[in-house]
Amino acid sequence: MALALRGHVLIEGVPGTAKTLLARTAARLIGGSFKRIQFTPDLMPSDIVGTSIFEIATSSFRIRLGPVFANVVLADEVNRAPAKTQAALLEAMEERQVTLEGEPHPLPDPFIVIATQNPVEYEGTYPLPEAELDRFLFKAVVAYPQQPEEAAILRRHDKGRPLDLVETLDALGPTDLATSREEIENVTVEDSVVGYIVRIVEETRRSGDLVLGASPRAGVHLFHAAKAAAALEGRDFVTPDDVKSLVPPTLRHRVVLKAEAEIEGVDADAALRRVLARLDVPR
Repeated sequence: MALALRGHVLIEGVPGTAKTLLARTAARLIGGSFKRIQFTPDLMPSDIVGTSIFEIATSSFRIRLGPVFANVVLADEVNRAPAKTQAALLEAMEERQVTLEGEPHPLPDPFIVIATQNPVEYEGTYPLPEAELDRFLFKAVVAYPQQPEEAAILRRHDKGRPLDLVETLDALGPTDLATSREEIENVTVEDSVVGYIVRIVEETRRSGDLVLGASPRAGVHLFHAAKAAAALEGRDFVTPDDVKSLVPPTLRHRVVLKAEAEIEGVDADAALRRVLARLDVPR
């Protein structure tokens, strides 16, 4: 869904929960290039976007493009770098270009950032800036697998490394992505459902659990995600249930809890469930 919508994904989970495998799989599916950027406290913005270097042979400067110039970019443990370094991704994620030495350099199409982060209570992590969080279409929270799932993982490893299995996947062609995007564009959204999305976003701003509600960009992302969900179900119209099901992954990273709510054990998903419970669902 994120690939079809040209959206970026933030994945939160402890190490070893296949976050890197997911990013490599996405790159394989679109038949595109893949770059991994390991975020560390000493990582510099130029290590991400590139820089101007002096060549002795020609006595001139040239632009060396950074690893962000790929179809799928894995920003691994993104919250281990300070805010200044994380901010290097903002222009790339929003405008799909990078400005170096005053000149814009377009990124390849498709372009998607899959960022992973450790839970915020882990030592050596920095909170992501709100401006960066708001540019992610979805935030997925990856928990430890249940026993049957973990057993299945072991069985798959017995048949070979998962990264080797990824290489056997058939890649989608450019026409496949174009077709998916066209199907999403053709999905209609009734005025009542548009109003429902607007009320959800507004209610997050009035919520007693939240100090910061969802932005207008959040509403736009929720709107398009609901259209994509309908298209995946083979429908050409959006239902309120499409919207409700996508509220947690689309909004959980854009809202900020009040200290009192955190003390009470309320997390972002619980606050969003309360928001939905206060609103009438269109019929």
